[in-house]
Amino acid sequence: MTAAFRRGIAGLIKDADAIEDVVVARHGRPVAALVSVRQLDRLRELEGELRDAALVIIRAATDSGTRTSLDQGLEAFGLDRVELESEVESDLTAGRS
Repeated sequence: MTAAFRRGIAGLIKDADAIEDVVVARHGRPVAALVSVRQLDRLRELEGELRDAALVIIRAATDSGTRTSLDQGLEAFGLDRVELESEVESDLTAGRS
């Protein structure tokens, strides 16, 4: 009989709610973890912060210092401001946003 089986679902949930580490193992190997919703929310928040930090580091490492204006970007895609403004106006008139 496993520890998880002996504790039962209610016991596992109580442990997770108390912010205790609950690790479920199969054949002595960890296969799952049960965490409280508070912990899950915090982990998701930290994941977002880590992603933002990684983007900042990547940007800093790869930034050549060269900047491109909107007009240069439009030109690179074969567009100009008049054409872009016309397309936006058409979409707004047609009820598309």
